[in-house]
Amino acid sequence: MKIVLAYSGGLDTTVSIRWLKETFKADVITVTVNVGQKDDFKKIEERAYVAGAFRHYTIDAVAEFANNYISYAIKLNGLYEGVYPLSTALARPLIAEKVVEVARQEKADAIAHGSTSKGNDQVRFDLTVKALYPEARIIAPARIWNMTREDEIKYAKEKGIPIKIESNKYSIDENLWGRSIEGDIISDPTAEVPEDAFEWTKQTSSDKEVISIEFDKGIPVAVNGEKMELDKLVALLNLKLGSHGFGRVEHIENRVVGFKSREVYEVPAALGLIYSHIDLEKMIYTPIELRFKKYVDQLWSDLVYQGLWLEPLRETLHKIADEMNKWVSGEVKVEVNNGAFRILGRKSDYSPYSEKIASYNKGWYPTDEMARGFIEIWGMHSLMARRVRG
Repeated sequence: MKIVLAYSGGLDTTVSIRWLKETFKADVITVTVNVGQKDDFKKIEERAYVAGAFRHYTIDAVAEFANNYISYAIKLNGLYEGVYPLSTALARPLIAEKVVEVARQEKADAIAHGSTSKGNDQVRFDLTVKALYPEARIIAPARIWNMTREDEIKYAKEKGIPIKIESNKYSIDENLWGRSIEGDIISDPTAEVPEDAFEWTKQTSSDKEVISIEFDKGIPVAVNGEKMELDKLVALLNLKLGSHGFGRVEHIENRVVGFKSREVYEVPAALGLIYSHIDLEKMIYTPIELRFKKYVDQLWSDLVYQGLWLEPLRETLHKIADEMNKWVSGEVKVEVNNGAFRILGRKSDYSPYSEKIASYNKGWYPTDEMARGFIEIWGMHSLMARRVRG
């Protein structure tokens, strides 16, 4: 039997290698997908082999993650429940897709992952695998073995398995688009998140910084006039914005699996780019377009969060995003300082904004007769209804 395991190199998946090998008498093939996390992939590979992996693959998918996933998170202002930029959720279908590619290449019988039965990731992994490799068996050891974290550590020591314990206090998931933090006191929604939980948004710069971000068809293409690929641009803004203490999200999140959880994220580039993109859209879209786009954005965010990346409607929403973002080109100037992010100005060749019309000091003014007629017709529905209802 061959089992392909989505391998992060952490405690759960490292223990899973030996557990799968012994439980199913299988060859375990591990796959680590680089989506921008700051890991030593050589050490991860070594750890996999020592734990009992038959073969290991490391796949660099950073550019693909940026160009095919993050790009749409920007075009569609991906904020689940208005605040979470979907950093972890966005990467899961790509990781699962790469694992499936290896599984098909290896003619594997099963695909395994490290998700628990309480998390959203199990939904994202399982549904993607079911869509792309329906004949494969899905095994999630952490849903089966009934071991606590302490039990896993004990198991690893007994088997002589080298483990990486990321933190004694927190469970961390990281990729190019964000860093999620769970565990310890964070589970208490009344408690302030300790400063030692943060890494990307520690304030190291005391002076405010003004940054210009250039967009082309909805995609950021330059920072302060310097053109760069999207993955490099996101990485740069994570450093720039994060150094000012900007990019922290803390909220109560409605999980797919039926309960609320307190979630903490560091997402400086994601928030800065989405806020800037939203501002540019407001400069360009008609009021009707803007209201329609907000609905599309929310719907897309829900699909991604809920693990429905392979839902046909998601693909349709991408086509809508591509079409509507044809006009979202221009520049947004922002200021970041002491944890605060402020938009200073914006410009676009596709904006219908007219200073001649908008200014109170000069230019066009409707006549008194025009204004009275507009107000009368505009309010007629409301006034008539109010009168007949007494």
